[in-house]
Amino acid sequence: MNGWIYVHRLDPVLFQIGPVRIGWYGTMYAVSFLIGYWLLLRDARQRGDPLPEADIPSLTTYLILGVVIGGRLGWVIFYGGLEYLQEPWRIVETWKGGMSFHGGLLGVTAALLLFARSRKVPVLQVADLTVPYVPIGLFFGRIGNFINGELWGKPTDGTWGVIFPGDRLQVPRHPSQLYEAFLEGAVLFAILWPLRRRPHPAGAQCARFLLLYGIARTAVEFVRLPDADIGYLWGPITMGQLLSAPMWIAGLVWLIFLYARKPRETKARK
Repeated sequence: MNGWIYVHRLDPVLFQIGPVRIGWYGTMYAVSFLIGYWLLLRDARQRGDPLPEADIPSLTTYLILGVVIGGRLGWVIFYGGLEYLQEPWRIVETWKGGMSFHGGLLGVTAALLLFARSRKVPVLQVADLTVPYVPIGLFFGRIGNFINGELWGKPTDGTWGVIFPGDRLQVPRHPSQLYEAFLEGAVLFAILWPLRRRPHPAGAQCARFLLLYGIARTAVEFVRLPDADIGYLWGPITMGQLLSAPMWIAGLVWLIFLYARKPRETKARK
């Protein structure tokens, strides 16, 4: 450590036994799933139906598959390039990195639809109950990115920042992974978690998540470097911002619709 400059020397490998290597990134995913499972289970015991305690293991399995399959396929489609069309077997090489949040979101959406259909419960009800736990995974995932020394930001003014080992310029950069861990993880959790027990229209928690995540991701992308294979799309606009814009727009419109409709429904019942 030199002033406000931190030289990144973290080992991405947690431990190794023979040829088996356990990395921090995968461990972070596992930790987030365990915490999310425990919190879901605890809430289900207190909340009861429509999501009884007995359904939590199945729901967690659906969510894990949605995150892993959707996140990997999303990265291949959005960021992977044509090489995966030429060598499709590389799609399963998740141990080499490459997961997309937006792909994971689509995967989780599909998983929730399948789960809700199998249990014959409204999908928005299940989604609203589940979405407050998503920031936990985002927080730990971004910490894993930081430990790996990947997805760093633009250079700072040189008086502070992080020097990453893979940076050929070896200059202080914005630790954009930590910005995202704070905004997409800690802040979203602090907002959505207390709201989970308050009455709200079906879909409101999902709409809040889309709005808040979209804004947070769009903001951090201004100091985060885009993927080298893609670069900037138009001016300072990145692929991450292009994929996040529909999220915050949809979330805002959805919230306006839900809360504009609620007073009319209340009035009609009177």
